[in-house]
Amino acid sequence: MNDEIQHILSGKSQVKHGDFIQTVISFLRRSEATSNLVKEDKYFKEKETKSLIEFIEQNKFWVENINLENYISQGAEQKVYLKDDKSVLKLNDSIYYTSWIDYLNNLLLNNYFFSDTAYELLGFYKSENVLYAVVEQPFVKATEKTDLELVKQFMLSNGFENSRNNDYINRNYGIILEDLHDENVLTQNGFLFFIDTVFYII
Repeated sequence: MNDEIQHILSGKSQVKHGDFIQTVISFLRRSEATSNLVKEDKYFKEKETKSLIEFIEQNKFWVENINLENYISQGAEQKVYLKDDKSVLKLNDSIYYTSWIDYLNNLLLNNYFFSDTAYELLGFYKSENVLYAVVEQPFVKATEKTDLELVKQFMLSNGFENSRNNDYINRNYGIILEDLHDENVLTQNGFLFFIDTVFYII
C-alpha cells in the first residue's frame, strides 16, 4: 500500500477532517487488541459496537441536534438530511462494512482522494437500537447528468481500473472503490463530485 495512505490510516499523517476520525479508530484498535474475537467472527461487530457506544458515552460524542424534518433521502446504509444550503448531514450505520474501523477508514480515504467532498465526523446518533455515525458533507447540486464514461476516464487517470460495472480497483494502493454510478458521482458545471464513496482495503 502507498506509504502516504498507510500513514493516514494508521494516524501518523493528517487528512482533511481526519483528527476525530483517527481518534475513534485509535480507540477501536486498542479495544480490538484486548478482544479474543477476530473480524470474521459473527459477534465481532456486535462487540465492537458495544465498546464504541461506551466510548461515546464517556466522551459525550452523541449528536443531539439533528432536525429530522430536513430529511432528503436514504439508501441501504444511510439517511441524508439537509443542514443548510451549504451542507448535508448523513447518518450511516456502517452496514456495508464488517467493522466500524473499516467504515471510518472509508471516510479517511474519501477525504484523501476527494477533499472537495470531505466528510467531517461530528459524532454519533442512536435510534431504535441502531448506532449511526453522523457526518457532515458539502451539499452538491447537480447541474447535469453524470457521464459514466467520464468517470471511468477520471478514475483511470488516477490509477484505478474498472473491475466491473461501476466498481474500480487500484492494485498499487490495495484499494477497491465501488458503486460509482450517477447518483453517487454528481456533475456540477462540468466537474465531477464524488458524494457517496464505498472504499475497501484489499
